[in-house]
This record gives sequence, C-alpha cells and structure tokens, in this order.
Amino acid sequence: MNEKANQLGLENTHFVTPHGLDVEEHYTTAFELAKLTNYALKNETFAKIVGTRTYTVTINKTPKAINNTNELLGNLNGVYGVKTGFTNGANRCLVTACKRNNLDVICVVLGADTKKFRTQDSIKLIEYSFKTFTPVDVQSLVNEKFEQWKKENINCFEIIKGQTQNVEIKISPLKFSTIPINNNLIKDIKITIDCKQILEAPILENTCLGKIGVYVGNEHLTSCDILLNSTILKKDISDYFVEIIKGLKTSFASF
Repeated sequence: MNEKANQLGLENTHFVTPHGLDVEEHYTTAFELAKLTNYALKNETFAKIVGTRTYTVTINKTPKAINNTNELLGNLNGVYGVKTGFTNGANRCLVTACKRNNLDVICVVLGADTKKFRTQDSIKLIEYSFKTFTPVDVQSLVNEKFEQWKKENINCFEIIKGQTQNVEIKISPLKFSTIPINNNLIKDIKITIDCKQILEAPILENTCLGKIGVYVGNEHLTSCDILLNSTILKKDISDYFVEIIKGLKTSFASF
C-alpha cells in the first residue's frame, strides 16, 4: 500500500493497517485522499462497487441485502460514489464523487462531529464547486491560437544548412483538454506561444521547437510542445553543387 502511495506521489500518506482503524503512523490528508480516489475510480470494478446503492448476497442459502452507507448516493444529483468512514480518531468522514454536465468533482470531508454535519458540509462544497467553476475546452482554444500563429509565422523559419526551408509543425496534446476555471476568471485566459524560428539542420522529426502555455492571469494551467512534423536533412555536397549550377544558369540568363 505504501509502495503504491509513493507511485501516486502521496507524500503525506502512510499506511500501517489495511482496515484503516486508528493506529500510530497511519495517516493521510484530504487532498491526497482526493488524488487516491481519482486514481481508484479509473478501475471499472471499483467504480461499479462504490456506485451501487444496494446489493443482495446469499449466505447459507438466505438472501441478505447490503446497503451502501453513502448518504448522498442516489439523493444528490450526479453523485456516483465513493466512501464513508468513521473512527474515534478521525470522526465522521466522507469522500464523494459527483458529475454534472462535463465537470467531475471529488469532495473530501474529514473530522465531522456527526453524520449530519458530514452530509451538510459535503453538499455545500459540491454545490459551491458546480456554481463557481465551468469546464473550459482549453484544447480547442490552443488549437485555434496555434493555427492562427502558424498561418502568420510558417514562412518566417530559417533553416541553416537545411535541404529545405519548408517547415511543418504540430503540437503535442495537452495533459488535460478540459480544465475547470472560476467563472469570474474565464475572461482572463491567455495563451502564449514561444517558438524558435532560426534552426540548424539536421533536425529530427518530433524535435521540440517551443511551447504553448495556457494561463489564467499569471497562473500557469497547462502547456504543450510545438514539434517538428518531419525530419529536415542537412545539405550535402550534391545539394551545394545543384545550387551552384542553378546560380550559374540564372546569371547566364540575365545577360
């Protein structure tokens, strides 16, 4: 468990027992529980289990209904998991996953004195998130900005010693194509492009020539690379010979 936590970058999480009961040096944080939940929900079996309200099992040929203890599941729009918890040390805890339209929210409430407070706080946080943030398709914004920049700059590249001056470029995909942004800050989204335009051959395909950055104000949200779409070879002796011949033909034609 601790090895997996390290792989997920959970620097403030440490497991001692598999059941989670109170014990010295067994701890985590709200943020890292959210990260762990985000990872776990990618497992279809886990997602199906935590999203199931009731399930009937048979014990000694007798059916028994098992009910999910997540009070928000089925009672709050968009909730599809995840887990309740209680120990004397942690008090009432709830990790909730909720999806509305194209926005997923993971809400973590720890240390509530009662189940009622746990529920109320979770609902307040979830409703605040959906009211305050809007998912923005930043990939489309980047694509549009890149195509505009490319149209204006594609003929400004200089390839020193290159067999061609024709440059084809592309961009790598963003890690997150859609990002939730505060409604009041959407107007402050800006996209920056920084790309080298004087290059020296040979240059291999997929060489990084620059970056596109996405910002809200001065806060960096994400970025992607500007890549060379095809290899540009370096001129050899035969290329220079052809250039000389062409130059001579042009000179003679001018007389």
